[in-house]
Amino acid sequence: MLVTMKEILDKANEGNYGVAAPNVSNELNARAAIEAAENMNAPLILDVAFRAADDIYFLGKELVELAKEAKVPVAINLDHGRSLEEVMACIKAGFTSVMIDRSSYPYEENINDTKEIVKIAHSLGVSVEAELGHVGRATSYDVDRDAALTDPQTALDFIHKTGVDCLAVAVGTAHGAYPKGVKPEIDFELLKRIKEVTKFPLVMHGSSGTDNESLRKACQMGINKININNDLCKAVVKEIKDADLEGNNAYGVFMVAKKAFKEKLEEMIEVYGSKDKA
Repeated sequence: MLVTMKEILDKANEGNYGVAAPNVSNELNARAAIEAAENMNAPLILDVAFRAADDIYFLGKELVELAKEAKVPVAINLDHGRSLEEVMACIKAGFTSVMIDRSSYPYEENINDTKEIVKIAHSLGVSVEAELGHVGRATSYDVDRDAALTDPQTALDFIHKTGVDCLAVAVGTAHGAYPKGVKPEIDFELLKRIKEVTKFPLVMHGSSGTDNESLRKACQMGINKININNDLCKAVVKEIKDADLEGNNAYGVFMVAKKAFKEKLEEMIEVYGSKDKA
C-alpha cells in the first residue's frame, strides 16, 4: 500500500526500530525491494535520487503503481533533493515524501529553505526529510567524519523551526564505499543525546560499510530510517561474478541481480528490527 514516510516513521519512532530505505532506480530493483519487504512483513521506503532516472516522472508513476499493489506499507521518497524544482517534479510524479538537503549551507539558510519546502509539501499531503550536520563522503572519511556532526540542541531548534517530519543526522557514517582498511565509527553517545533531546524520527545516511551489530545498535538507540545503496550494489556484483553466466546462462543475469539485491535487503531488514512491523 502506498503511504507517506511520516506514517511509517512515526510508528518506527514509537516502536523503536529502523526501516530500510534502499535506493532504487528502475523496476527491477524496486520489485526486488518490495518483495524483500513483503517476505519480511516489513514497511519500506523507496529512496530515489533525482539523477538516477532519465525521466523522473515516468519512474515515479511506475513506483506508485508498484507501491499500491504491495502487501506492506511503502513510501516513495526523493533522496537528497537539491532544489524546489526537483521537489516539485517528484511531487508531480506521485512521490509521497521528499528530502530537501541544505546541510552544507549556513544554518539559517538551511532553516529557511527547508521551511519553504515543508509549507508546500505539507499542503499537498507530502512528508519532508531534511539533514542537519553533514554526512560527507567515505572516500574522505578522515576529514569528513568529524567535520559536521549534529548538535542535539541545534537539532531540536531546527525541528521546531522547520516542521520537518524526520531528520537525517551526522553521527559518524559517510556516503559511499570506504577506502580499504577504513571502518566507520558511529558516535553512539552523540546519537543517544540527539534522541533524548528530540524524541524525533531520525535518519542515517551512509550506512553501507558499517557492521551489522553497529547498525542494529543504532536502530535500537533511535535511528528509524536507514539509507542503503552501496552494500546492495556490492551484493549484486558479487553474485553476478560468482554465478555461472556463460553461454545461454547469460540470459539469467537480471534474475541473479534481483535475487542478490533482495536477499541482502532481507538480511538488513532483520538487522534494523523492522521484520513483522508492517
